[in-house]
Amino acid sequence: MKAHLTFAVLATLLFTACRSNDGWKPLFNGKDLAGFIQLNGKAPFHAGEDGSITGTSVAGQPNSFLATENSYADFILEFETLCDPSLNSGVQFRSESRPDYKDGRVHGYQCEIDPSDRAWSGGIYDEARRGWLVTLTDNEPGRNAYNKTGWNAYRIEAIGNNIRIWLNGVNTANLYDDETLSGFIAFQVHQIGAPDQAGKEIKWRNIRIKTENLESERMQGSLAPEVNRIPNTLSDKEKSEGWKLLFDGQTTAGWRGAHQEGFPTHGWKIENGALTVAKSDGAESTNGGDIVYGAEDFAAFELAFEFKLTEGANSGVKYFVTEQEKQKGSAYGLEYQILDDNLHPDAKLYTSIPGSRTLASLYDLIKAEGKRFNGIGAWNQAVIKVYPDNHVEHWMNGVKNLEFERGSDSFRQLVKGSKYAGEAYNVPIPFGEAPKGYILLQDHGDEVSFRSIKIKELN
Repeated sequence: MKAHLTFAVLATLLFTACRSNDGWKPLFNGKDLAGFIQLNGKAPFHAGEDGSITGTSVAGQPNSFLATENSYADFILEFETLCDPSLNSGVQFRSESRPDYKDGRVHGYQCEIDPSDRAWSGGIYDEARRGWLVTLTDNEPGRNAYNKTGWNAYRIEAIGNNIRIWLNGVNTANLYDDETLSGFIAFQVHQIGAPDQAGKEIKWRNIRIKTENLESERMQGSLAPEVNRIPNTLSDKEKSEGWKLLFDGQTTAGWRGAHQEGFPTHGWKIENGALTVAKSDGAESTNGGDIVYGAEDFAAFELAFEFKLTEGANSGVKYFVTEQEKQKGSAYGLEYQILDDNLHPDAKLYTSIPGSRTLASLYDLIKAEGKRFNGIGAWNQAVIKVYPDNHVEHWMNGVKNLEFERGSDSFRQLVKGSKYAGEAYNVPIPFGEAPKGYILLQDHGDEVSFRSIKIKELN
């Protein structure tokens, strides 16, 4: 018995010694909050008797953050967390708090802790900046990984421009992004919206970090769907999947004016990697005019792009544009509406479907629902999916906003009740039912910017 005990003690000492030399370092000493500072809200944090950092929700406070005094660039961070099921929380990384940015508002990447039925735990939210970067909408194993009633093990791998998050051994996020490559780590107590959420706790424990020899430490296993948010680029995986850039961030290659042979001589500009329509008089296609990607037309596809609105702006992205009709104003086609819903009067106009001219809607036909808009002056990501069976979806910032069946009886009824009901829109092909067509960016006389325009054909 004595010999067995001695062996166990030696084994423990040897294991501890090995761990002390493997490059991992504790981020929390288990006793007090030395090395941390509190930012923004005043929800209390304390070192718990169970060796955890514990935060408590408080009514009337904005998001509260317990941030490291040190900044970290490339690292692997591991921690366990236990969150009251009624709360929402997260862990910031590569984040900042600067006087020149929203009066010190904490901003940057956040690893989501989401006990709600939405189940986006392990997703990546860009706090106070770009909003959702990685949702778990198309990652069912990730959505099922979180344990609402027990401790959860997280692992954040931030190496160069690749960020991967693992939750209880499941890869929930696989992001390529280079917005911020260094910053602090912070634990969040989220602001609350209901009085009965006050006094609830979230805990973190076993918090450790490694900053060297990271590539060899990457966790192996099935990866989540890749998300590339580096502007105007394609990752190796995107290339292998058939994605192609329609805009390279520098030239107008492949683009021309609608119903024209060349690119407009005025009204559009390329600046800071964005293709921008210039502000004019707010009229439809009267300045530089609409532009189409004329190098190729498309039948079934997934089109992704980012857009940025100025105050009161109106624009749109049209698809299945054929240019078979010559008319005043914008070329015909199904339109993903791009609009400042608060300030542009078109948001309140419609032919028969209220709200069908608002942001992300199928213009004048179907209203977008459940929108997550990052705001005026911020980049928003849109996706249009057209499947070979003519099922169509509009997405914005990771959320599906509408769907319909192109050419179906219900679709044709919507057309009959819209501004597209006239004969001019239905000759020689019924509106919106062309077998293939061009992608169009609309000039509506307002300043709107586009970038990261990419497409993948679907079979």
